[in-house]
Parts: sequence; structure tokens; C-alpha cells
Amino acid sequence: MDAEAECVRGIISAMKKGLFITLEGPDGSGKTTVSTKVVESLSKKGYQVMYTREPGGSEIAEKIRSIILDPANTAMDARTEALLYAASRRQHLVEIVLPALEKGITVISDRFVDSSLAYQGCGRQIGIQEVYDINLFATGGRMPDRTYFLNVPAETGLARIASRTYLDRLDQESQAFHQRVYDGYQKVIAMYSERIEVVDATRDADTVAHDVEARILGLLNG
Repeated sequence: MDAEAECVRGIISAMKKGLFITLEGPDGSGKTTVSTKVVESLSKKGYQVMYTREPGGSEIAEKIRSIILDPANTAMDARTEALLYAASRRQHLVEIVLPALEKGITVISDRFVDSSLAYQGCGRQIGIQEVYDINLFATGGRMPDRTYFLNVPAETGLARIASRTYLDRLDQESQAFHQRVYDGYQKVIAMYSERIEVVDATRDADTVAHDVEARILGLLNG
């Protein structure tokens, strides 16, 4: 009975932890707008939820972000880029994400490992497995509980970001790069089809946000 009681206590403890939810998609898919809208709406409804982002999310991780995305860093090697993303991710995970989950807070993150698999694994042509191995070390194997992929064609995303006053180093990459990223995401979705849900992000931001929020509410109330 002691072993059984311990098992029950473990299950109850796990249930009290927050959910780790990520939004993924190519540049211009609206991840940041949608995720912040969803977090704001869920917070107003009384749910314990927080928004964070990658690369970044914590002081150290944000400093790494500034190095990665600085348009002046054109000499950055592809593997250096992948390692910097993994380093930022590690710091963000241990400093922000895991402590929040332990407190029962649902974390909604703008990007996580799937981004590296698509951008560095396929966009930079390092290889999905090679980039996964780097991130396995960085995260200890921790993956999101659910991921929503905001689906827009690469050319649509690029058209959306063309009007931005500031384009970071990855925004300025060629259409061929962004197409490889999009194609890479399709491979990642197939790899993790039980975790990743595809959302039509060609619609307006409010409609997409309502769609994603309804799906998250289904998880939280399920």
C-alpha cells in the first residue's frame, strides 16, 4: 500500500504542474502577436499563465539573443549559431520555464526546440538529428506538452515582415533559406505529429488567437 500511495501522490503532484505550450512558425506567421493575445485573454479569465520567448526570456538569454540576431554579425558560423541558440534555451529553461511549471503556471513560449530543428537543422542545412543532439544536451530532453504551428507559406511570411522598420539577421536571409525553414517545419511536424497541431495562420490575428485559445482551454479544462 505504501508504494501505491506514493504512486498516487506522484500523479497528484504531476497534475499540479503547469503545462508547457509553445507556438511555432516561420517568420511573419504572427506567433508573438497571437501568443501575447492568448496570454492576456487567459489571464483575464483567471488562469495562471505566462508569456515568454526564445531566444531570450531571461537576462542572460536575452544577451545571447542580441548576439544571434544582430545584423552586423554576418560572419557567424552556422554551428556557432546553433550552439548559441541551445545555450540561450538552456538558460531560459532553467531560469524561467521550469520554475514556473513547478508553481503550476502554464507557460506559453514563442518558439522552443522545434525552431532550431527547422532553422538550423534545415535552413542552415546542419541536419535535424545533429541539431536535436545539441538541444538534447541543453534541455535534458524536456519538450513541450503541446505545440501549435502557425502555418503560413514562406512567401506570405516574408511579405508580412517586409514592412517592418527593423529586420534582424535571420529576417534578412534569402527566400531560399526561409523556404528550407518552412519545409523543415513540415518534417518536424511529421516527426512529432502527436504533439504538434497545425493552425491556419493566413487568417487575421484575432481569429487565429481565438482558435489557439480555444485549443489551449481544451487542454486546461480537459
